[in-house]
Amino acid sequence: MRKTGLMIGFMMLLLPAALLSALPGDIIAFDTSDLDGNKVTEALFADNRVTMINIWGTFCPPCIREMPDLGQLSTAYKEKGVQIVGVVIDALDRYGRVDSKIKANARKIIDKTKADYLHVVPTIAMFSGLLKDVQAVPTTIFVDSKGHQIGEAYLGSRSYKDWKKIIDSILEVAD
Repeated sequence: MRKTGLMIGFMMLLLPAALLSALPGDIIAFDTSDLDGNKVTEALFADNRVTMINIWGTFCPPCIREMPDLGQLSTAYKEKGVQIVGVVIDALDRYGRVDSKIKANARKIIDKTKADYLHVVPTIAMFSGLLKDVQAVPTTIFVDSKGHQIGEAYLGSRSYKDWKKIIDSILEVAD
């Protein structure tokens, strides 16, 4: 518990500096796998008007608290061309290998919160690109069907109602 508290405290200190390396309009590179080992690339953006990429950690209570709302949003907005993708930021160990204990814990959290949208494991390359400057979780970005980032990163967790407002405003200008 102490380790988790220290990690959250440290990440909150860095919160003001947390920006993604991609700027609005940049193409997001995405070459990884899901929790089952299936390959996932930026091609997944093409089938949707908007993809919400939520970067979260198994150690992060605010991340976990918002996941039931994200699960509901995933269902509610699927027919409107919106998908949600979770990036389990702490799924790699310090050597860049998938940590099986963290991955198992992520699955338990996903099942418990009913966040049954796609969740991926980051790669080392993603830490040099998409995740380069993420210093706090949850951090969320939106991407259009071509993989261009829409707007700025959203730091912190939000409620269903707050995310709905954000998604609706993005959909008004998407395409």
